Amino acid sequence: MLSRSRFKLKPTLLFSSFFSTQPLDPPPRVPQRRVVVTGLGMVTPLGCGVETTWKRLIEGSCGIREITIDDLKMNGFDRDTQIYTFDQLTSKVAAVVPCGTNAGEFNQDLWLNTKEHRSIARFIAYALCSTDEALRDANWFPTELDKKERTGVSIGAGTGSISDILDAAQMICEKRLRRLSPFFIPRILINMAAGHVSMRYGFKGPNHAAVTACATGAHSIGDAARMIQFGDSDVMVAGGTESSIDALSIAGFCRSRALATKYNSIPQEASRPFDCGRDGFVIGEGSGVVVLEELEHAQERGAKIYAEVRGYGMSGDAYHITQPHTDGRGAILAMSSAIKQSGLNPNQVNYVNAHATSTPLGDAIEASAIKTVFSEHATSGALALSSTKGATGHLLGAAGAVEAIFTVLALYHGIAPLTLNLSSPDPIFRDNFMPLTTSTEMNIRAALSNSFGFGGTNASLLFASAP
Repeated sequence: MLSRSRFKLKPTLLFSSFFSTQPLDPPPRVPQRRVVVTGLGMVTPLGCGVETTWKRLIEGSCGIREITIDDLKMNGFDRDTQIYTFDQLTSKVAAVVPCGTNAGEFNQDLWLNTKEHRSIARFIAYALCSTDEALRDANWFPTELDKKERTGVSIGAGTGSISDILDAAQMICEKRLRRLSPFFIPRILINMAAGHVSMRYGFKGPNHAAVTACATGAHSIGDAARMIQFGDSDVMVAGGTESSIDALSIAGFCRSRALATKYNSIPQEASRPFDCGRDGFVIGEGSGVVVLEELEHAQERGAKIYAEVRGYGMSGDAYHITQPHTDGRGAILAMSSAIKQSGLNPNQVNYVNAHATSTPLGDAIEASAIKTVFSEHATSGALALSSTKGATGHLLGAAGAVEAIFTVLALYHGIAPLTLNLSSPDPIFRDNFMPLTTSTEMNIRAALSNSFGFGGTNASLLFASAP
């Protein structure tokens, strides 16, 4: 038996260890670090690549088409089940990424169809493709360990790979569980988009994946900007990605009556933000990725600077799982916070890329919120406003990132993109408060991008012209 005295602690030691009255030193001051955009990459229904997508957007092209049975990704099911499922869908239009080997198309063989990519689902492949373009644009491929440790990734998604989940469920129903791929879980995890990007390039900084429904892309960029501001990293690869064109995703949104159904025979007119004829959003897919960088870091290496991230506002509606409150307070809070953080006056904002998805309730509430925030500046005609979802559909988790890139490009090129299919504007618009129906050249010094998601989550990003 051991002596109990060997385990006795002196009272003075206990006191000094647990009850010290010495105050702790204050945390170190975090210097205000400015964040700029130095690289852009996109995969969208308008095409693969920033140049292709932007050109087609400005010219008024549309990436929405009628879906086919093959688009439902039900290869594991018999043909009768596929046909029955297709017939039951009330919405038969979607914004699908064009695939192929031609310029401006997503090359599936390059990103999806090799043995090395068995753990890569389509939404991850879109993120990898967008990231590759963004990093090339930024010319950022560090080889030194310290630079890799100061480079992070913040890429989120809304739903992950639902088609993989559907296939796995079918295997269970048919008692073929032993044929389930060992890569099933890595293929469906949303954070694996960020994981694969960091592994491919050796980025060892913050590794983050926001999942905030349709605000995911905006939150991913805003969070990444904060990481740079607080000194967690010098460079961040940030954005959102989504691959949602599949039977279960479309069926789910159909059942919630969120999708457009009136325009199945004329798909290019189905997404009509702010128009009186709107009846729901058009489901879309794609990815948007930006390279964010601390200002002095970018200047020292002579990087091209597209714009500065000046403000990031967030809020919650605290109201309903899918609908915003009619007073638009959540949107007002997010926009107001972004503007306040930027140090700019609302009158200095020249363009707003609205979230407007083409739903009867949401579009009107956002328009009212914009009118409240910008007041006479909005009604004077000095504030340009548009929703680019008429051309791209609603890219869900990727929407905020793709539209942030559109906002940055509007600043960089001095062109505000149009709102497609706006023939009969909602009554809330009148006089000089009206969304653009043609792409317009103008001097844009500051621009705001809105993103709102199910659960009442809201995000606004404010970009300003390069310092």
